[in-house]
Amino acid sequence: MKDLPERKHSRLRGYDYNKNGGYFITFCVKGRRELLGQIVGRGIPDAPRMELSDHGMNLRNAIDFMNCSNAAIIVDKYVIMPNHAHIIVLVIGGGASGKPRPTNAVIPKFISSIKRYTNKMAGYNLWQTSYHDHIIRNEAEYLHIWQYIDNNPATWDDDVYHE
Repeated sequence: MKDLPERKHSRLRGYDYNKNGGYFITFCVKGRRELLGQIVGRGIPDAPRMELSDHGMNLRNAIDFMNCSNAAIIVDKYVIMPNHAHIIVLVIGGGASGKPRPTNAVIPKFISSIKRYTNKMAGYNLWQTSYHDHIIRNEAEYLHIWQYIDNNPATWDDDVYHE
């Protein structure tokens, strides 16, 4: 029988995913195809920005809708890149009962809803199966991630997701 590769678990061992907190989420287009738009204004200092395609606009609309309609989360910052998106999500709980909801239920549901909507609008599956989440542990890390998101369009040529 062929040995299967060992699955890498993305969850932090020992971390209580039931508590509220900040998360840095990244999810990618299947095959890293640049379907969400393009970077324009390269070569002009402080000018590079994303010009969204229809898929990118659908993603923006889905993120904005989820931010306004989900009492358990706040989308604090995001950037849509040609083939991926980065989002800072603050899980604040506040479900109907007023009790915090388990984070391991809120984040996957949030990502799943965004992917389902954008897939429906596209008419096919845009996304890689999984996503990356990182627990934001302190204010310095939060500020570093915020700056990374702000600078992402300007550093596209050096981005690990750019091929």
